[in-house]
Order: sequence, then C-alpha cells, then structure tokens
Amino acid sequence: MPEPRVAVSSAERAAGRLTDAQAAHAVQSVAAQGYVVVEDAVDHTALDVLHEKMLADTRELVTARDRGDNISGWKHGHLQQKPPHHPPYVFRTIVANPFATQITRGVLGEGLFNAFYSGNTNLPGSEEQPLHRDALPLWHDWDRAYPATTLVVNISPIDTHPDKGSTEIWPGSHRVTGELTAALIAERRATAPPVRITAPKGSAVIRDIRLWHRGVPNRSDQVRHMIAMVHQIKWYRRVATLQFQTGCEAEFKSDDLDPNAEFVDAVPDYLFGPHLQHS
Repeated sequence: MPEPRVAVSSAERAAGRLTDAQAAHAVQSVAAQGYVVVEDAVDHTALDVLHEKMLADTRELVTARDRGDNISGWKHGHLQQKPPHHPPYVFRTIVANPFATQITRGVLGEGLFNAFYSGNTNLPGSEEQPLHRDALPLWHDWDRAYPATTLVVNISPIDTHPDKGSTEIWPGSHRVTGELTAALIAERRATAPPVRITAPKGSAVIRDIRLWHRGVPNRSDQVRHMIAMVHQIKWYRRVATLQFQTGCEAEFKSDDLDPNAEFVDAVPDYLFGPHLQHS
C-alpha cells in the first residue's frame, strides 16, 4: 500500500496543479486509507500572519473560559476555534488551496462545496478525547461502506507531530461499519492499528469524515491550531451559507470548489458565534 503522502514540487507550485500521477496517488490514498498528507501545499507567509492572530484569539477564548463562559470544546484543553472571517486574515492558499481542492474534486467529483470553516485548538496539558467519527454513516442499514461524500481538509499554521498533540487516526477505518464498541475497536487495533499524523508546516491533511480519530494530549508548550474545512459532494444538503466580511471575495476563487459563502459589511462574530457541528 503506497504511503498516504505527497509533496508538492516547485514545478507543481508554479503551475498551481499537481501532476496527474501525484493527484491520482492522493485520491487513491483517500479512498484506501481514508486520508492523505499533502506537504508544501500552503504558503508559509499566510500561515505566519494567521498564526499570530489566532494566538491572540486563543488568549481571548481562554480568558472567557476561565471566567466561566460556555466555550465550545469537547475535552479539557481542546477548544473549537474559528479562524478569522475577515481581511487581512483570509487567504486563498487556505480557503481555496488549489492542491487540496484538486484532490477533493478528484474524490467527490464536480460541483463540490465547502460547508464549514472552523477549527480545533489543542492547548498544552490537554486531555485525550474519546475515539470517534465526525459524522455517522448516511445510510445506517448498510452493512458495507459506500464511496466518500464528505472530506475534511485540515491545515495547521505550525509543524504538527505527536509531541504537539497531532491527531490520532485509524487508517482504513472509514470503510468499517457499525458502532465503535470496545470489541470492534480491539479487533481493528489488532489488524490496522492507529497512527499519529506528522505534517510539516505548509501541509494540508485531507481525510474522509468517517475516519476514526481522536485528539490526544499536547505535551509541548505550544498552542496547536488546526483549521478545518468540510468539502461535500454536490448533492449534499446545504445547512448554512458561510459568512465572511466584504473585501476577501477574491481569495475564494477556484475552478474546483464552490465556497458556499456570502460577504457582509460587518466583521462576522467568528470567535464567539455559533459553530456548525459535523458529528
């Protein structure tokens, strides 16, 4: 089984497209393993600007949490944190990354759209999450897996590795049906044990939303942000339109992805506003 990883070459970066062979490898990895890591896909300058702003936003969220506000987060040390929805913090290299969207279109076909722009923040000293899927199967009575309908695109502004609480994933588990019972988990661990994602700065990680995974403790002294987008097949029901401030429309230009976005005059309340849940 080929490693679920590709690296964008300088020639591909100049062209704004993966070669057919690279794209086919990535699509095959998502189908077979449930994920692929795309290295050197995201501009570092944009990540640095976004990282500084998100660190300031994290401090604001933690202050609100510590005074007793109801801040979204599943386990201690894990925050649901949206990146800014306004200029100058919206970047095409993230919201319409050409290499990520080339792969998600290769899996889902034409007409796909983005249904989500949020993220998860793993603070130093965090706890382990329960093993879970982000979405239940669409057809609960099926005893076999169906092709992908929804893919998650994750981008972190920094290097991610196990010491920083990189996500634990279970390769191939997107094709496993049934509830995540202790017996099923033990059986899967014996045949296809979990791995921890290693993604150098500039990587995009694409995974099937059904893939088993969990957040794990961040043993470093760095806050690890992870931006999340959810690309869905064209016939999937649209729950809501994503709001961004006017002035960043050009960042969403893409031949492969419908941004599913509207642009408003005021800065959307991205930090304390509601989060659409995909779980």
